[in-house]
Amino acid sequence: MIGLDPADLSERDSYKLLIGSVIPRPIAFVTTLSKSGVLNAAPYSYFNIVTANPPMVSISAQRRDGERKDTARNAIETGQFVVHVADESYIGKINETAAGVPSEQSEVELAGLTPVPSAKVAVPGVAEAKIRLECVLEQAIPLGGDKTSRACDLLIGRVVYFHLDEAVYADGHIDPAALKAVSRLAGSSYSKLGDLFSIDRPS
Repeated sequence: MIGLDPADLSERDSYKLLIGSVIPRPIAFVTTLSKSGVLNAAPYSYFNIVTANPPMVSISAQRRDGERKDTARNAIETGQFVVHVADESYIGKINETAAGVPSEQSEVELAGLTPVPSAKVAVPGVAEAKIRLECVLEQAIPLGGDKTSRACDLLIGRVVYFHLDEAVYADGHIDPAALKAVSRLAGSSYSKLGDLFSIDRPS
């Protein structure tokens, strides 16, 4: 067994170990609105559920040289965002939105995605997603780095509306085979759902 102390590693080395170890990671495709009305979008694989009462999800947006990404800045300024579950049908377009473009340019438009109005927030979603979650910002927590230059913004969103494609939803449950969610591995590698199996929990 190899033992490594993070104190002896560079940030890049720790990053490679984490993204190679914590797999597969679900991908949140997040849309936000800037103050000037630009619809920004980006994928995030530092994404998970926080609680179900009330329903909340978390996204960690890593900063660049201490500067907030468009997603974090917009979500903090407007208090709203929309999370879409990445699936096989539009993962190529999601990947296009990861390009480094100016804040004034819409990644949704760049990737040829279709904006659709939300029910309870001002931020539009995209029609291509089978699942989208309208969120209001519950809390934004700057983490890592130091107090003068943080490493990331942990965004906790409270889900205020679920949009579910009829093809993936029945009797209160999501059909994973119909959803065909895509997950993130390391580097440029992704993963499909693969084989399913069940294990009963002990009483």
